[in-house]
Amino acid sequence: MSALLPSSAWLSGYIPDLPTPFDNSDRIDLVAFAKLCERQIETGVSAIVVGETAGEAATLTPAEHDILIRAAVEIARHRVGVIAGAGSNSTSQAIDWTRHAEAAGADAVLSVVPYYNKPMQSGIHAHFCAIAASTTLPIILHDIPSRTVRGLADETIAQLAESRQFIGLRDATGDVTRPLRLRSRLPSGFRLLSGDDSTALAFVASGGDGCISLTSNIVPHLCHAMFSSCRQGQLSHAGYLQGRLAPLTAALASESPAALKYALCLLGLIAPNTRLPIVELAGPAKAELARAIAEIDSENPACARENRHGRQQR
Repeated sequence: MSALLPSSAWLSGYIPDLPTPFDNSDRIDLVAFAKLCERQIETGVSAIVVGETAGEAATLTPAEHDILIRAAVEIARHRVGVIAGAGSNSTSQAIDWTRHAEAAGADAVLSVVPYYNKPMQSGIHAHFCAIAASTTLPIILHDIPSRTVRGLADETIAQLAESRQFIGLRDATGDVTRPLRLRSRLPSGFRLLSGDDSTALAFVASGGDGCISLTSNIVPHLCHAMFSSCRQGQLSHAGYLQGRLAPLTAALASESPAALKYALCLLGLIAPNTRLPIVELAGPAKAELARAIAEIDSENPACARENRHGRQQR
C-alpha cells in the first residue's frame, strides 16, 4: 500500500493480530483467512497484522509465510495496510523474512526482540539496524518480554527511532506509563501501540496511539468504539466498554492463540485447528469463552446480529 508509506498516520486505533486458519489437513485455509480479513476491513481498521504471534508464525514454513502475506495483500487491495510478522532470534533469518515480506507486497513489518538468545541492548540495537539496512519497508518494533525474556529499553527505542524507517512500537509489557516516558524522546510521527488488550485503554489514555489486539478479532466494533470514546475524552464510557470486554480479553489471553481460534469458531468464521505444540482448548476453557461471548451478545444487539450472521455463513 504505497500510499501509506510517506506517513505513519495510518498506524492507529485497534489493529487485529490475525490468526492463521488451518483446515483439517493442516493446510492454510485461504477462504477462511479471506473472511477474517474482509470482516476487519469492513469495520474500518487501518491495518491488519499477519504471520505474527496470533498467526502461529513459529510453525509456518517460509513458503506458507509468503502465501499468507501475498493473500493478505491481494485481499486488502490497498484499502488497509498489511503488516507482516518478520521477526526471529537469528538476525540473518529475520532479514530473510523481512525481504520476503517486502517482495510479497507488505506495507510494513513487525519485528520482535530476539528471543531465547538473551542479547544485551547493544546487540538488540545492532539486530534491528541490520534488518533496516536490508529493506525499504517501515519497521514496527515488538517488545514482548514475557516471550523474549529480554525487553527493549527506552534508550534503545529512542536510538532506533532516530531513523525514520522505524515508525512504531508494539508494547506488550503492560506498562501503561511508557507513553508518558517515551513521547518527548521520540519523533512526532513515531506510533506507540499497546500489545496488551487488558491495559490498552490506559495505555491510549496515557498518550498511546492504539493497540495491536487479539480481542478486536472477535469484537472489532466494540474495540473501535472504546478507542473512539477514549480519544474524544469520554473516559467513563470507554471504561464501561473495557469492563464489558474484560472477561473476553482474559479468556483470550489465557491460552492464545488456541483460545482466539476457538472463539472465532464459535462465531462460525474458522475451524479451531492449531499446530503443535499448540493444541485445542480443554472443555472448561471453551465454556469460559462461550460465556464471555454470550454476555457481550446479550448487551450488544448489533454484535449479536453479526455473530449470528457469522455462524449462519459458516
